[in-house]
Amino acid sequence: MTTAPAPEPAEEIIPRPEMNFAALRVALARVAPVRMPEFLADRDVLFNQATAEQSFSPIRGFLVKWATEIEILRRPALSHRMDEAQRAIHTLDRENPAWRAAMDEALAVHNQAQAAVAGG
Repeated sequence: MTTAPAPEPAEEIIPRPEMNFAALRVALARVAPVRMPEFLADRDVLFNQATAEQSFSPIRGFLVKWATEIEILRRPALSHRMDEAQRAIHTLDRENPAWRAAMDEALAVHNQAQAAVAGG
């Protein structure tokens, strides 16, 4: 009897959501519901900031930040890379060259996700 190879993880858990509050909220509820309080608190702070500044910039920043976070979470390969980098960042000594490599990896994952949601 032979066993079939384990299936590869799905490339995407959910489709990329549109970059608007409602779509991001629904997507986050599917990929990381535990982060919803953080999302809502962030929204409240930044929407208040936008009102005080009479500017849409804080709202745009909120949308890009959370679209990037969701991009990482919805793609298992990116999420795994970020988890591994974060684990190293939080456990290694800053003098260890592997710590710097982990920081570089976390930045690379973030930049890759942000480029994807920006259409680049």
